[in-house]
Amino acid sequence: MVIGLLGATLDRGGPKRWERWRPTVDVCRHEDFVVDRLEVLHTPGPRGHAHILDELEQDLAIVSPETRLVRHAIDLGDPWDFESVYAALLDFARGYRFSDDEDYLVHITTGTHVAQICLFLLTESRELPARLLQSSPPGPGQRRTEPGTVRIIDLDLSKYDQIASRFAARAAADQSFLKQGIATRNQGFNDLIEQIERVVLSSRAPILLTGPTGSGKTRLARRIYELAHERRQVAGRFVEVNCATLRGDVAMSALFGHEKGAFTGAINKRDVLLRAADGGVLFLVEIGELGLDDQAMLLRAIEDKRFMPLGSEREVESDFALIAGTNRELRLAAAEGRFREDLLARIDLWCFELPPLRRRPEDIEPNLDYELERWAARNHSRVTFNREARARFLEFARSPTASWPGNFRDFSAAVERMATLAAGARIDRSLVEQEIERLRNQWAPTHRRRETDALAQLLGPERLAEIDRFDRVQLAEVVAVCRESETLSIAGRELFAASRARRSSQNDADRLRKYLARFGLSFADIKTG
Repeated sequence: MVIGLLGATLDRGGPKRWERWRPTVDVCRHEDFVVDRLEVLHTPGPRGHAHILDELEQDLAIVSPETRLVRHAIDLGDPWDFESVYAALLDFARGYRFSDDEDYLVHITTGTHVAQICLFLLTESRELPARLLQSSPPGPGQRRTEPGTVRIIDLDLSKYDQIASRFAARAAADQSFLKQGIATRNQGFNDLIEQIERVVLSSRAPILLTGPTGSGKTRLARRIYELAHERRQVAGRFVEVNCATLRGDVAMSALFGHEKGAFTGAINKRDVLLRAADGGVLFLVEIGELGLDDQAMLLRAIEDKRFMPLGSEREVESDFALIAGTNRELRLAAAEGRFREDLLARIDLWCFELPPLRRRPEDIEPNLDYELERWAARNHSRVTFNREARARFLEFARSPTASWPGNFRDFSAAVERMATLAAGARIDRSLVEQEIERLRNQWAPTHRRRETDALAQLLGPERLAEIDRFDRVQLAEVVAVCRESETLSIAGRELFAASRARRSSQNDADRLRKYLARFGLSFADIKTG
């Protein structure tokens, strides 16, 4: 079934019509391409071309008697006005009764360029569930009376190997760009970056980046902006605002601006950060620290693209894309009334949680090479590990004892210290051991505080006081492993790995369940806090 527009010029008849190439007739003249039904869209009323259609129908009966011609009168309005042509063709597409038993082709050779573009867009969006059909006049060496050629174009680009490979290569390049060229190996993280790449290039909806401090939210937000800017998704600036440093009128003033005298200390009029982000990206670091009044104004700025500076009677417009970052659990904050639920619903459409470094042991080595390259670029000098030192540092960095509480900030600082102290631009085993000792001492208070806080949260202060300090250390380690594990069985295998080979029964989940029961705990208690 071929759907196409009547060509007022190309399809016109007359005594010498068989000496000319007429697309709508000639598309039905191919022996190896039989058209069962030809749906012709034409202009209605006095301006119509009934005489061309009548002659067309007569000629089809000669060259293709099996083809049935169906006429559709459609008023396109101004044939060069995109809006009116698209609307008329969309109405036709939505009113036409397509059948699953029929194969549809949209002929895009006739009609104005505007109409051809509209038919292409309607086919690409599947408003017209069809493939495209393109016809061409006879080429050099062919008689002018021959029908020329027809070609079917399938818009499913995945079927074209060369095009698909180019799309895949471009997507891989974009994802590498978001990862700063680091060849990360953690599948979960790579999947997350792939999703972010798709969202950035397809949507301007807010993006929420969550994860612990130092997990790379700020760095990723800037790369998202740079990718969107390079692909012309945004044209304005990248404006970064640390909400943790803003309180009260200062927050309102920084975000939304103020007029002179709007509040105590407002001596002069202040420009507005939200206005500076117009056409670009606004990155709100630690959005969970904003006050409720600030959140309300931000919500309106996101939804309406306008806001009111403090002390002003005139609204300001700004069309920005929003990226928000937080290390807080915003749903818990919303349940406790510390974060607006309507704002959370607005920014939570695309939420991506960046995992801590300790959950990405596969990525330690490529990030080590990346940090060494960064150091070399900053200091114009290359530093390397000897083989033994590199193996020792990677062994420690991937081990359970390396918690990396500051995540990539801790990791970057460790590499910078070793590179700076390396004699002869070579990091040896003794320098690595010094850094490991430094990190352990640095993390010790954090470990103890986190262990105490975790157990107090689970058991309560009174029950925790009843447990010997010796048992607290073991229980804290068990709780930490359970929180990092998806299931009870995985946690059991991790905790009892050393003794598994010596036991005939390896029901680690049951063994862990019984251990937790001694303290009145379950795996579910730990996972939900």
